[in-house]
Amino acid sequence: MRFGRVLAALAFVALFVETRFAQAAPQQTDAPLTLIVMDPLAAPLSCPCVQGYAQRKYEKLAAHLEKQIGRPVQVHFSESLTEALKKKSQGKADLIIGKHSVVQAQARDNHLSVESVASLTGKDGKTTQTGLVVVAASDPALTVADLKGYRIYFGTADCAEKHNAALTLLKECGVTVPAKLDTCVACSEGAVKVIELHKSGEKAATVISSYAAPLLEGCGTIKKGDLRVIGVTDEVPFVAAFLNTSLNREERAAITRALLDVGTHPDLCTHLETKKGFVPVAGKKKVK
Repeated sequence: MRFGRVLAALAFVALFVETRFAQAAPQQTDAPLTLIVMDPLAAPLSCPCVQGYAQRKYEKLAAHLEKQIGRPVQVHFSESLTEALKKKSQGKADLIIGKHSVVQAQARDNHLSVESVASLTGKDGKTTQTGLVVVAASDPALTVADLKGYRIYFGTADCAEKHNAALTLLKECGVTVPAKLDTCVACSEGAVKVIELHKSGEKAATVISSYAAPLLEGCGTIKKGDLRVIGVTDEVPFVAAFLNTSLNREERAAITRALLDVGTHPDLCTHLETKKGFVPVAGKKKVK
């Protein structure tokens, strides 16, 4: 009788431990992983004007992720995170890949807590970009310091290379900017404004993204030689991958490993126009 009670007690303990372990174990899911691509060099967000440039095929990355993490991946392309959440992904965003400063700003605007886990290298192996200060080719300005009294078009506040980095450069060069800045969403918009104002006799300059420079001429927005670079900002992070912190630790680790594995697949690197694939981000920072 006593032996039977002992067995019953042991069975109860075993059931208790099993239940507790099951509750503590990470929940696995076969639900699709939602990938939102905001990279301006992604094929659907760019144009095929320059051969072999700005035609990144993120569908290939999705297939790689599916294989690595054993989970279907749904890809949505959008220049705006807000639009993607509202019209494409039903409010879901597990993995976001795009310009570092833009994803940070728009995630914050949409109350998403995300963490930067990897940076995508370009064909040159770098993970950064710069802002280029340009004027019309025949404009007399030779350096940024010569822009005193000019009308200057910046990028919007979420574009670090065309906004904060540009403001820092102008300040260092002794150029005072107005309290209310003139801004353009697209580099092409600022480029066209500068050329038109120059033709009408006004002094003007704009800041464009370094990655966009080849596309302005390639797409016919401006003619070759219409603009001249007179200054370059400090480097800022370019394309990065952000994970939604609502994913559990195991999910985030698996996705991060899959991203960092891209560099070991030459064909995939070719499709993504990258030299080394994704590389780790030093000093990860969570954005709430």
